[in-house]
Amino acid sequence: MSPQGETPTTGEDDWWDRLYDDRAPDTAPTASGDTLDDRFDSASGTVSDGPAAGGPADDAATGTTPDAVSGRAPGGAVAGARDTAWGSTQRDRAPWQPPAGSPGPRTFPAPPPPSRAPATTPAPRPRPAVPPPPATPPGATAGVAASPDATSPGVPRPRAAYVGDGPPTYDPEPTALPPARAGKLGELVADTVLDGARYGTYTLRAASVRGDSARYRGEPRRDALLTARFGGGDTALVLVAVATGARTAEEAHLAAADACRWIGDAVGRSHARLSEDIRAGRRGHLKSGLHRLTDRAYGKLRARAAERGVTPEEYGAGLRCLLLTADPACRTRVFFGVGAGGLFRLRDGAWQDIEPPPPEPAAVSGEAVVGYGSPPAETVEGDRLTMDLGVTTPAAPYIEPPVPPPAEPFRFRASVARPGDTLLLTGPGLAEPLRGEPVLAKELAGRWAGGEPPGLAQFLADIQVRVKGYADDRTAVAVWEE
Repeated sequence: MSPQGETPTTGEDDWWDRLYDDRAPDTAPTASGDTLDDRFDSASGTVSDGPAAGGPADDAATGTTPDAVSGRAPGGAVAGARDTAWGSTQRDRAPWQPPAGSPGPRTFPAPPPPSRAPATTPAPRPRPAVPPPPATPPGATAGVAASPDATSPGVPRPRAAYVGDGPPTYDPEPTALPPARAGKLGELVADTVLDGARYGTYTLRAASVRGDSARYRGEPRRDALLTARFGGGDTALVLVAVATGARTAEEAHLAAADACRWIGDAVGRSHARLSEDIRAGRRGHLKSGLHRLTDRAYGKLRARAAERGVTPEEYGAGLRCLLLTADPACRTRVFFGVGAGGLFRLRDGAWQDIEPPPPEPAAVSGEAVVGYGSPPAETVEGDRLTMDLGVTTPAAPYIEPPVPPPAEPFRFRASVARPGDTLLLTGPGLAEPLRGEPVLAKELAGRWAGGEPPGLAQFLADIQVRVKGYADDRTAVAVWEE
């Protein structure tokens, strides 16, 4: 009966019995080396460090040396060839393994390995290089970061957050905002103002930041800062004005802003004449003209105080200005102003206080003070200015009525800068600690002497180095000379 339950009538179905007969040998190639294990052995033997099975060592052991050109063993057999059953007595090489005597694999783009004598032991495999742990700096404990050493090459100089015998009382960052009024948002003053430029042979940096006490109490910044350029080319004139409102006045910040704006308008209307006088070194014309412009600005402040119903002292401000030309051939720097503050010069790594002394009380009048503020033809530092030769010049393009003089005397100074100098104009909030704390002056001298001018952000950080007991607004204008 057939497996389907039928009785065979002929011998044509006896193949079924022969196929599933227990006594019949398995027709599969039992001697084949094409099993998964065989392939794994072949691949692992190929990538191992020692000679692969079926490679040159096996050929030498069996006495069949392949031909380096034809790849055939003596007798016409192909070296390392498999029979159809892959079951020869010799272990065959992998299909990608080069024949004996071959210089190396042909299917990989890597260059052939350097020639070397056959090794009897496997060579160690390459391992990624692990860098040694960094050495602990001298004087530091392992696991603890060491402070930067100012004497080590390439290590930046440490920056002090404050100087003096202890940290200041207030927080270093703003705490409270000043009050705002609907319809009067134009009166708001930003916590920080930052500006800069580069003309001729100098680099300018200017910044004004609210003091620690004002930040804590939510009061506005009383200092105002104006940077402006009038004209273009070498005849352009740069004005930087710093104004400081009265300490106890409620609208001090508005008075300071008005003072900067009005002196800026006055200088802008006469910038061509002022630039010409600076480049020609006409000290007398500069001093009398700037004195007149300053008196006019203060006259407007008094008028505005009357409009607001307050005294001139309540709506007053100190005003200090620098005038710089864009002409690379002119190194004359002109300072003028009224009120407290500071004018310093960093030369050869040392600070010089070059604030002009106030005139005698009897000499203060509404007109320009003849001879005041004008340095000699050659100062003790060697500064020289072109003398006024008395050449007739056209009248000023403005006519102004006489105005009462300001409560503070007018200050003026014109000097010639040297390459490497740094001129610093400040409001009282920075001038006082510079004069009262030598460690602050030393800190700034170390940061600014003999190097490139700082960027805007770094300059702001520099003038904010805090000193205990000094919490007023910080406003500074610095000029680096090439």
